[in-house]
Amino acid sequence: MSKLILITNPGSASRKYALYDGEELLANFHFEYEGKKVVCTMKDPEGKKTKIEVKCKDLNEAISAVPQILADQQFTNDKNKLQAVVVRIVAPGDYFTEDHVVDAEYMKKLAEAEKRNPVHVPTTANEIKGVRENFPGVKIISVSDSAFHWAKPDTAKYYSFDLDIANEHEIKRYGYHGLSYAFISRYMKERGILPEKLIAAHLGSGSSVSAILNGLAMDNSMGYTPAEGLAMSTRIGTIDAAGALALKKALKITSDEEFLLYINKKCGLLGISGKSDDMRDIIQGRDEGDAKMTLAHSIFVYRVQAYIGQMAAMLDGADALVFAGTIGERSVEIRHFIANKLGYLGFKLDDEKNENPEFTGHHALISAADSKPIYIVETDETAQMIYRAQELLKEDEE
Repeated sequence: MSKLILITNPGSASRKYALYDGEELLANFHFEYEGKKVVCTMKDPEGKKTKIEVKCKDLNEAISAVPQILADQQFTNDKNKLQAVVVRIVAPGDYFTEDHVVDAEYMKKLAEAEKRNPVHVPTTANEIKGVRENFPGVKIISVSDSAFHWAKPDTAKYYSFDLDIANEHEIKRYGYHGLSYAFISRYMKERGILPEKLIAAHLGSGSSVSAILNGLAMDNSMGYTPAEGLAMSTRIGTIDAAGALALKKALKITSDEEFLLYINKKCGLLGISGKSDDMRDIIQGRDEGDAKMTLAHSIFVYRVQAYIGQMAAMLDGADALVFAGTIGERSVEIRHFIANKLGYLGFKLDDEKNENPEFTGHHALISAADSKPIYIVETDETAQMIYRAQELLKEDEE
């Protein structure tokens, strides 16, 4: 009998689902708008795409169409039923540093987390409610995006204020992109290329840098929420608290929720350039001499370089560097500019390998012969979610 697991990945502009039988991908389902209409595109493991008509008023209703699609495509029937639905949770709080089977206690904690992080949590909360309604009785597993980072020492967990308040109200540096870094560590270990001291940079619309020691997290540039750290596509990154309050006042924003939306959705590359949050546009603008685009590019590169230096200090050196995420995996130029000032750590790119990386599995070595290893790793958060979900299912069965 098949062990079907559905991964759900709700975003602001789409809804993505992936169906697995164990660790084997069966199909991806991508819901998005075409004009005012919601459409679903199914893609099989070979890349063949099929458009499927759905009756959804908006993306929030996408989950309601999934059971019928799975049945119509003959993935589910009386014998082959869904074993679990897996959702990623990005939320502050000690409770969310672990994976959980969703139950009444979980939903109570999730409601509390919505108040602390009204940017990331509501979409996930609504998706879980939709799953419960449309897949009654099916186990829902919440996979933490912070769990990997919770092995880090207290020096990297706490801010510098009263520890009793920090613990009572759970105001700590939880760190995120944990699923990506966990996959990178596991992948490299399985292939015998995981060094003792690894610095990994997950660079995409959300970006962060992590220090990893013998496969365990030591630090991550993100903090209480994913808004801390690097300058990102639309997230502000690290800012002085008084500066944040001054910004809120300058914008004449009175609502905390509205301000959190501003620093998560209208800052970063978009805020600096005033034109785009897409690194490809930023690079093009820089090449064309646009002053704001040039500054956005420079700030992004500088912040990554600075956090790599911070992570090297945490590890007392570095044995290897990894680039991952959409920008890290695809942008030849960004990798070049970041690595350009890392010679003091023993890192130097091979320009030819950087421009034309040769992949073995999901990784490519792009460092020069006289350099410590620099890799591109095609990270796979979904594969890590499946791995963790199966671990939790085994524990639940025992």
